[in-house]
Amino acid sequence: MTTLLLRIFVKDYRDTENPAVRARYGMFSGALGIFLNLCLFGGKFVAGFISGSIAITADAFNNLTDAGSSVLTLIGFKLAGQKPDLAHPFGHGRIEYLAGLAISMVILLTVVELGKLSVSKIFAAEIPRFSWLPAAILIASILVKLYMFAFNRRLSRDIRSAAMGATAIDSLSDVVATTVVLLGSIIGQLAHVAVDGYLGLLVACFILYSGYRAAKETLSPLLGQPADPELVDGIAKTVLSHEHVVGMHDLIIHDYGPGRCMVSLHAEVPHDGDILELHNIIDDIERDLTEEFNCHAVIHMDPVVHDDEETVRMRTRVAALVKLIDPDMTIHDFRMTRGAGHKNLIFDVIAPYRCKRSDAEIVASIKGAVLALSDETKYYAVVTVDHPF
Repeated sequence: MTTLLLRIFVKDYRDTENPAVRARYGMFSGALGIFLNLCLFGGKFVAGFISGSIAITADAFNNLTDAGSSVLTLIGFKLAGQKPDLAHPFGHGRIEYLAGLAISMVILLTVVELGKLSVSKIFAAEIPRFSWLPAAILIASILVKLYMFAFNRRLSRDIRSAAMGATAIDSLSDVVATTVVLLGSIIGQLAHVAVDGYLGLLVACFILYSGYRAAKETLSPLLGQPADPELVDGIAKTVLSHEHVVGMHDLIIHDYGPGRCMVSLHAEVPHDGDILELHNIIDDIERDLTEEFNCHAVIHMDPVVHDDEETVRMRTRVAALVKLIDPDMTIHDFRMTRGAGHKNLIFDVIAPYRCKRSDAEIVASIKGAVLALSDETKYYAVVTVDHPF
């Protein structure tokens, strides 16, 4: 069913790496969400009016906020799909995240109003009227929301969209909320217990949780989050697969919106290689990364000594030393220079964020450990501490 709809409404739907196709996915998802959620709002509002149930009415307004969210999704994907311009040379992709943040704010505002209505209903202690028409509307709503969950989960996987993934989870939470409301209506009828206000408050809590998750999903990429491990591994494999590249470090992935990123890294090459040949290899790698990962790649070429026995030996020993300080520490940009009666070991160390030592403590520990390696020759460490991106 979903594949058929994509084939009809999304041109080139298989080309999910294309930002234009991503925009079509988002607009289609938004349009379908608006239509279905407005239908659900109308049905539940009628059901709430017939039964006098605040819980059903609260659930109806939950669907209305979902429709509003779909409007923002549609607008967000449309604006995010605009081409780069003079004012925004990296495009407008982050608008998708801003749209998600706006959606979460709408959800949170709705929670406040629904909470007020539910509390007033608790104090009134009224038992809503039960009839099979509202019950049938709620059952139909559950089925529609289950489909929307499956639909948005499929689209989120196809285009790797956190926003659509959050929409899928929101649909699943709506299924739970509506099921609670339906069961509450039945319980209230059979046991003659005024649980409607409490259930309305419970639905408001479900909506609050959805708003919190939506805000978290959109704030994280706006603030800056670690890159997808699969993307990092893919970039590393591509870079290291080229001849004469002996290592890679300082990989930074700048996120300018889903499907839009800039990659910068340092590629280690033999210090005695032909500079023009190495430059051509780096150009080839940049083109390969651009084609394979739809990114703009910038690579800095780092010459490393690979054929000096002492340098290689000391690099191996220093790498083992930093592992004793923290098993996840690594070194790069290692080189050795001669001083008056000593040798300087110059390198960068990458310290994980979970490491409790300060940068100054890490440097002091490494300098002491390197000095302890000295025999006939004194070794001094010149250390720069980096952190993973």
